[in-house]
Order: sequence, then structure tokens, then C-alpha cells
Amino acid sequence: MKKGLSLVVPFLLVSLVMFSTAFAAEAPKKVLIGVSKIVSHPALDAVVKGLQDELAAAKINATYDLQNANGDINAAASIANKFQSEKVTLAVGVATPTSQSLVNTLKGIPIVFTAVTDPVKAGLVASLKKGDKNVTGVSDMTPVKQQIELLLKVKKIKRLGHIYTSSEENAVVLAGIVKQVCRELGIEFVETTVSKSAEVKQAVQAIIRRVDALYISTDNTVVSAMSAVTDVAMKAKVPIMSADPSSAENYPVLAAWGFDYYKMGRTTGKLVVEILNGKKPEQIPTQFMTRTSDMDLLINLDVAKKLGLTFPKDIVKSANKVVENGKMTKK
Repeated sequence: MKKGLSLVVPFLLVSLVMFSTAFAAEAPKKVLIGVSKIVSHPALDAVVKGLQDELAAAKINATYDLQNANGDINAAASIANKFQSEKVTLAVGVATPTSQSLVNTLKGIPIVFTAVTDPVKAGLVASLKKGDKNVTGVSDMTPVKQQIELLLKVKKIKRLGHIYTSSEENAVVLAGIVKQVCRELGIEFVETTVSKSAEVKQAVQAIIRRVDALYISTDNTVVSAMSAVTDVAMKAKVPIMSADPSSAENYPVLAAWGFDYYKMGRTTGKLVVEILNGKKPEQIPTQFMTRTSDMDLLINLDVAKKLGLTFPKDIVKSANKVVENGKMTKK
């Protein structure tokens, strides 16, 4: 009996070890994703939610270190150092400044940028046709000319006001595009700059009496202070055309035409999954949101009524979000 028992016990131990090893091999590997966001506002929050949902759908066993720089470049740099110290599996930069900090700081860690207008001018990649070593991502270059032309269908405009952040590459690039579009359309371009969200209200007040309308780009600092922009504009009866439909859902903006940032987050998540599954970032070109379904058009009939304006029927028909009588209908 003792001899038989001595043979059985080692067999059971070996079997248990083999079973445990097989079980561990089947368990999904846990990864740590560092997410650095420049500010919190509906569009960027939607990007992060889309990212997390995409990884969950792909059954990636991920934990997240979610960080918000609150518009502070120094904070963005500190977040990047934190990610390097804790050796995150992969880092995601949401918007240009935080993406730049990650690229300038992280060594040996894959980086995916998102909601970045011009990643080449921002120094994130050398070419849109391929990623750089450990870096790739998603651009949110917005259709500026079409947005302003839509505004012109609702109101005749001689002078267009634009507020942007002088220190944010994304915002500077877009301001240059807005200026060029105004030149092409015979509109006077009236600009003013800010360095932080606390300056936005005063900046709007400085130009509001000199313009017929305001154009707000995907400038994160300005969008995060949209309540101040709309407060000043509505009192002056000046309409706002925004490139960010997500934030426009909560404020009295005449119209907003731009990307569905939740879908952008899902696209970002797909890149993250590819990289986690072994694809090198340098093999992945910058992704663009080019499908019609990637875009949202929001029009606010209540704001139009208050300003004495009327949307053409074709615009109302094409809008997939319509605000009327205090309620928003999604088509």
C-alpha cells in the first residue's frame, strides 16, 4: 500500500501542475493601458469611452491608468513620466499636446495618438503614410470649408470670428485653414488667441461686436469653455458654427458638423488591439475618419428661432441631430 501511494501522489502533483499551467496559458494576458487626455469635455471623454468599449469587445484583459492634464503642458509631461515609470503596456495620447509629451518621453513603449489634427506638423510621425517607431494613431482633420459654407447657407456673413489656443499645434493649424477658407470665400477673418480656458470668455467679448458669426474648431481649450463662448454669443445674438457636435448637444450652438468622437475612440481601440496582437506601429499609417457615418450634423432650431434665422429644408433633412423645443432628436 505504501509503495502504491508513493507512486500515486507524485502523479497527482504532476497532473495538478500541468493543469494549472494549461489554465494559466488559456487566461488572457492582462495589459496596462495609460491614457493621457489634455482636458475633459464631451468629445474627448467619448474618445476614451469608445477606446475602452473596443478593447472590451475584443476581449482584451485591460486595466487603465486614466489621466487628465487639465490643459497644463507641464502636467502632460508629468503624466508621460508616470507612464514610463510604471511601464505601461501601451500609451494613448488624446489630443495633440498630450500625444507630443508621450512621444517626447516614452522609450520602448508603443504610443497611439488620437484626436490629433495634423500629426506630421505636431512632430508625432514623419509621414501620414506610415507610423514611426512605436508611434501611430488617428487624425481628426475637420472639413473646415464645408462647415463654413453650411453656415453661409443660413446667414450672410461678412466677418467671421475665430478663437484659438496659440500654444496648441492642432489649433494653430486649423486657424490657418480657417483664415485661408475665409480668403477664398471673401470673408474677413477676425481672430483672437488664448493660452488657457479661463481666458476664453474675455477673448470672445473682445471680438463679438465686430463679427457676424463665430467659428469654433476642435480646439480643446476653447471647447472646454464652450459655456462661456455661448453665453457671450447668445447675448450678442451672434450664431456659432462648431466643429464639435458632442459638446454642441449641451450648449446653444446654431450648428455643429464634425466627427462622432465615440466612433473615433472605437477606431483608436482597433489600432491598440492590432498592436497588442503583435503588429508594429510603424507598419500602420495614420488613420482618418472618412466615412459619412463617421460624421454628425447637429442643428439647433431653437437657437435659429431666437436669432431670427431659418435653416434650408435640405440641411434639416440631412441633419442626424436636431434640437427643437428643448429636446434633441437623433435620426
